[in-house]
This record gives sequence, C-alpha cells and structure tokens, in this order.
Amino acid sequence: MLSSSENIEKLISELTNLPGVGKKSAGRLAYHIANVPKEKIESLVQAIKNVSENIKRCKVCYTLSDGDICNICSSDNRNKKQIMVVENERDLLAYESVGEYKGVYHVLGGALSPLTGVGPNELKIRELMARLSGDIEEVILATNSSVEGETTATYLAKLIKPLNIKVTRIASGVPVGGDIENIDEATLLTAFNGRRTL
Repeated sequence: MLSSSENIEKLISELTNLPGVGKKSAGRLAYHIANVPKEKIESLVQAIKNVSENIKRCKVCYTLSDGDICNICSSDNRNKKQIMVVENERDLLAYESVGEYKGVYHVLGGALSPLTGVGPNELKIRELMARLSGDIEEVILATNSSVEGETTATYLAKLIKPLNIKVTRIASGVPVGGDIENIDEATLLTAFNGRRTL
C-alpha cells in the first residue's frame, strides 16, 4: 500500500506486526488514527505505554496483572480448590466472559509442541505442580482442542493423577482445531459443564 506520507507508511508497517492485522486493515486503522483528534490519540498512546510499563505476571496463576497478584487470585469469592488450566490469557478471558466459573486459573503460556521446540520447561508446568501441593480438589484441563492442546492435556493428566486430585477435561463442544478465544459463550459454557474425568 503506497501512501502520500512516510509517517502513515511507517504506522501501517507497525500495525501489520499485530496479530490478525493485514495490510488492508492496517491501512484503515492508520488513516482512522490520522483523522482522530489529537487528544484521543494521546489517550491511546498513554494506554499502550501503561500496559508496556506496568503490566506484570501474577505470581500465582501467571496471567497478566496490574499487581503482583491478579484480581482473580486475590478474590475471597473464588474457589481456590478448583484450578482451570488454560493456554493463555485470552482463553482465561473467554471463560471469565461466560460468568459461570468460580474457581481460579493457571496460565501455561502455550501448549506442548515438540515440532516448534515447546517442551514442558517452556511452559508453567512446574509452577502448576507446585500449586497442587496445597488443598486442591479439581484441576480442569481447558487447553484448546488442537493436537498441541490435546497433547498438553494428556501430559498434565498423567502428572496430576498420582496426586489423587480429580482431573477433568472440558467437553468436546469446543471444535477440534478451534481456539477457545474465538468460541461463543454458550459453547464454552456447554464445554465447561460437560467436562469429563480423565
């Protein structure tokens, strides 16, 4: 996409680095930004800067958080005896949007993928196992229904079962190969309620 402005070209180039943003979408965004009042742009820039400078990982579940412990882990209204294991923060957000789950989470930071060099040491599996030494009744494996997600769920189930903790897997309402973050709330709720013991 050729523009009459080098600054817009640079912005388009930077925007295409975002996931899911192609050249056309980046162009639309860049021209929108160029036509927005300066104060709105400054607000957007400040929000991006705040995320870059102030967000950290929760020391309990490893999701993104404003503080050392996220709002979910620090809440007295959550069932700390039930841990849902998800691949990333977007999956956690998808389950939170359903509004039915009242336990806590553990964010792995991805899924096992030997072909791309992601093994157990690259994920927060050791940290999950350390959490299970407490008073935990159930671990819900809510990884994606991809080959990597299924492999990760099977691997975790084998590690957790000897600890005499109930291990369940979300139901197959989540389509094989589908990403949890892209699934509607009703399907997520069905998958959650239909989870099975592994």
